[in-house]
Amino acid sequence: MRRVSYVLALLVLLAGVSAGAAPQSTPAKPAGARAAGVASAPMNINTATAAQLETLPGIGARTAQAIVDQRQKSGGFKKIEELMNIKGIGEKSFLKLKPMVTVSADKPDKAGDRQ
Repeated sequence: MRRVSYVLALLVLLAGVSAGAAPQSTPAKPAGARAAGVASAPMNINTATAAQLETLPGIGARTAQAIVDQRQKSGGFKKIEELMNIKGIGEKSFLKLKPMVTVSADKPDKAGDRQ
């Protein structure tokens, strides 16, 4: 019985040592602005391209295009809370985006809207 306890203790010790010595892999960082973290200035959702909008957390290609489409349809956003009218952006998502986005009276760049 004593021998079994020693063997188990040895196995646990070896497992702990090998787990601690194994190199830890770090997840690959996505390319673009997502890798850089939060942008230094808020992004204007009335002028940003779909590609720029995709750099925001939780915004994929479809949602970014939906933002651009809604902007074109309505003539631009008057307040950032209007993002919650976009399918896929609920209150939780909006609260994450709120410090990273802004609106202005600037008209969207038509060339940028096609991206």
